[in-house]
Amino acid sequence: MSIPAIENSVNGRNVPELPSLDLSRLPRHIAIIMDGNGRWAQQHGVTRASGHEAGAKSVRAVVEASRELGIGVLSLYAFSTENWRRSKLEVSALFRLLSKYIGIELESIHKENIRVTVMGRIEGLPARAQEDLRHAMELTAGNTAMVLNVAINYGARAELADAARKIAVAVCEGRLQPEDVDEACLARHLYVPSLPDPDMLIRTSGEMRLSNFMLWQLSYAEIVLTPTLWPDFRKPDLYKAIAEFQSRARRFGGR
Repeated sequence: MSIPAIENSVNGRNVPELPSLDLSRLPRHIAIIMDGNGRWAQQHGVTRASGHEAGAKSVRAVVEASRELGIGVLSLYAFSTENWRRSKLEVSALFRLLSKYIGIELESIHKENIRVTVMGRIEGLPARAQEDLRHAMELTAGNTAMVLNVAINYGARAELADAARKIAVAVCEGRLQPEDVDEACLARHLYVPSLPDPDMLIRTSGEMRLSNFMLWQLSYAEIVLTPTLWPDFRKPDLYKAIAEFQSRARRFGGR
């Protein structure tokens, strides 16, 4: 079964028709590094905060498209542990936008049977952000159609360090034996261990690096790069990325 190609347009850009996708070969888990808000703002002569506002529209579009397709998990890299180095003005604007987005979109997300999970050091976020994120997780905890996993105050090295610390404590307390520490054990101590590893990573804006995102989980993910800036990324871009994923043969180290 496949979805037929249809005409589409985005933000006034000339966008080709959507490619036909094989619904039997969809990625179960898509991870996205949402890059390019700042450059988009610069190109359009607006503030970086306005660029992030524009990027929020892409979040809405990609969540809707993923839900329509039946994608199981969508992970979005929203704020890294390194992003604290940005100006206080920009960081404050980002967290105001987060609360605004949750306030506007949460009811719709819940209605669409989407469960919200968060990966990262939540306790390091501003109080309002913690409150809003925990409310979103609690409200949607029983939803089953799709998981929207938000990486915020997240860094893969921090995640691995936190997992190692939990394991060390368990060994010291006698709840875990050193010889039982293996790959599966470490995976169980990651921030959201219930999620399957991503099948595909999309990075927007043409950059070619992982930026400390899900280093453990992305070991065998197919990486799809696009020059499209995140605020311009819409349903046709997602379909194109999935079509690229479906054109590849995944061998997981074999032949």
